[in-house]
Amino acid sequence: MADFVAIGLRALAYAAALSAAGAAMFVWLFGESIDLSARRIRALTSTAALAGLLLSIAHAIVEPVRLAGAWSGILDASLQAMLLGSDFGTTTAVRILGLLTLLAGSRRPGRAGDGLALAGAVLIAVSFAFMGHTAADPERWLLAPLLVAHLVAIAFWLGALWPLAAVASHEAPAVAGAVIGRFSGIAVGAVPAIFVAGVAMASLLLPDWSSLWTAYGFSLMAKIAGFSTLMALAALNKWRFGPGIARGDGASVVALRRSIAVEWLLILAVVAVTATMTALFAVGH
Repeated sequence: MADFVAIGLRALAYAAALSAAGAAMFVWLFGESIDLSARRIRALTSTAALAGLLLSIAHAIVEPVRLAGAWSGILDASLQAMLLGSDFGTTTAVRILGLLTLLAGSRRPGRAGDGLALAGAVLIAVSFAFMGHTAADPERWLLAPLLVAHLVAIAFWLGALWPLAAVASHEAPAVAGAVIGRFSGIAVGAVPAIFVAGVAMASLLLPDWSSLWTAYGFSLMAKIAGFSTLMALAALNKWRFGPGIARGDGASVVALRRSIAVEWLLILAVVAVTATMTALFAVGH
């Protein structure tokens, strides 16, 4: 039960932080192209950042429970101090700084606020490189930038989905179609980048092909399957739904919302798998 709660909080904290980061990226890229949905999207970004902040703090408090195997770990000062002085503490501190920066930027109107929020998004992505399998590997110098690039692309996709739905629902058809077209063009390139960076990291982390038949390997293959599905949905958004929305086709708006819901659930599943992998599975075991 302790493991379940700690890993659940980890997954939720990851999802909220990455959602906030991606929404900030979306606002930076498309904020000047939208009007009717801009305030709604910035409010969503702020809410996601606040949720990520609270969940990250909750996860840091509860993580000693997983190490101790009992709820009494929360009150174990030595475990808390050990975690704060470890890579986990560094990661949490950088992520919290990023979330606070993003939150401040999202509540400040104008391009300066959007830039501050974007800086927070970058800090959030970089925070993941301070711990985990990539941080402990001798090839860290190569794995860290691959991981950051991988997470920036994932965050952009995850965080842009609900803002994209808001644009489709509230902006004029021509504006919505143009934004969806631009987003889909970026996404069609971003998803292969996610895949390539993930495969490159796996090739460096896994000792041999037989490691694919371990718990870590199966989790990795589940992530690859999820991203393959996302690539198909990205193509569908670009070539079918975007042009339909630009023509004022209400059915395309409904179809896009359904596609976004599926994509969001897929990415959340991938984030949950990642949280489990980093918490429980050693590479190759």
